[in-house]
Amino acid sequence: MSIWTDFRELFFPRLCLVCGKKLCLSEDLICFSCLSSLPYTRDLGVPGNEMEMLFWGRFPIERAFALYYYAHGGSVSRILASMKYLGRKDVCFKMGMLLAGRLLDVGFLDKADFLVPVPLHPKRYHKRGYNQSEWLAKGIGEVAGKPVLADALCRLRNNRTQTRKSAFERWINTENLFALAPGSNLLKGKHVVLVDDVLTTGATIEACADVLSEIEGIRISVVTLAWTK
Repeated sequence: MSIWTDFRELFFPRLCLVCGKKLCLSEDLICFSCLSSLPYTRDLGVPGNEMEMLFWGRFPIERAFALYYYAHGGSVSRILASMKYLGRKDVCFKMGMLLAGRLLDVGFLDKADFLVPVPLHPKRYHKRGYNQSEWLAKGIGEVAGKPVLADALCRLRNNRTQTRKSAFERWINTENLFALAPGSNLLKGKHVVLVDDVLTTGATIEACADVLSEIEGIRISVVTLAWTK
């Protein structure tokens, strides 16, 4: 261990995103204890799973997957908060790498051509400085060797957060929310994977898919870090 590492650990200790305890040198972002106790989804690795069923009849979907189940105030919510509100692009990227490992295990990305992150409105992007879904997709792409196409969609309205909205309010809030952008020219006949941080009712994903479905021959799958089942 170098002198600089000793100094950094003494005055700027790395803390677990979940429990807040000091990390060991062999740990990264999340301590081993918390990492092993996260609410992993164990049954979403097969086609026709219950997450895919959420979208049946809403748009043609190939496959859907999430790494964790989400609960308000739970361990995953603290990870997501750091991704969205604390400027932690590194967390987004590394969680994407973890997610990619599971996606590769179940063959989810075997036939995928592009990763397409759900876009932020320019005003929110400017305020936050990054799009957490884009950096999540970059982490997946780094491990899986899949290109990220961040300019396939654009967000037309800077709508308010959907956290406390009902399912109907979420649907209304996302109506005519997205449009095709120049990068979408590459997607004709391709299999794209929509990437977002968390799935709740699926209204945002559906709004993206509705727009993408205008592209001839496109096939759409969905990946999120977490799912509010």
